[in-house]
Amino acid sequence: MGCCTGRCTLIFLCTLQLLASLERQIFDFLGYQWAPILGNFLHIIVVILGLFGTIQYRSKYIIVYSIWTALWVAWNVFIICFYLEVGGLSKDTDYMTFNISMHRSWWREHGPGCVRREVPPPSSRGLEDHSYISVTGCMIEFQYLEVMHSSLQILLALVGFVYACYVISVFTEEEDSCGLDSYTYHHSPQKTSHVQLKPVYLSK
Repeated sequence: MGCCTGRCTLIFLCTLQLLASLERQIFDFLGYQWAPILGNFLHIIVVILGLFGTIQYRSKYIIVYSIWTALWVAWNVFIICFYLEVGGLSKDTDYMTFNISMHRSWWREHGPGCVRREVPPPSSRGLEDHSYISVTGCMIEFQYLEVMHSSLQILLALVGFVYACYVISVFTEEEDSCGLDSYTYHHSPQKTSHVQLKPVYLSK
């Protein structure tokens, strides 16, 4: 019963992680956030491995998933620090785009209630420069939306890590138990019969 409950819970958590990661991947693509796009892609692959391992009783895949969740938590903590500008980090730098472009978070201009206006730039600059786009009226600042996305990923990853460790321990116990039962079956001493058969003579 415990194994079934743990497996079902882990399958549910992996499914939630897939949905949350796909949603995040879409908006990171819209914002050309190349570093998060790469991270989301790897995360989706490992979560699929964990889901497959849970369904097929493959503990090695679940171990890979549990190790990745720890790295995934660390990555999302970095993203939170980046957008909250902790430790000298700045959300206006191009770390998330590998310095390839000037793009920022998609939520910067398209958040709830945001009104986007293009301001005519000088002739020496192009309209693609985000410095000449005015955004007003946002109900929630874009950095807090990014922080909420990362916080959700951390929560799901931590719970998934706990259940992954539990399922791994249950699978290991079952494998050890099956191995012991098999050894006992094949190596149990055979009972020998000490009854000697003697001819019986019937008297007339």
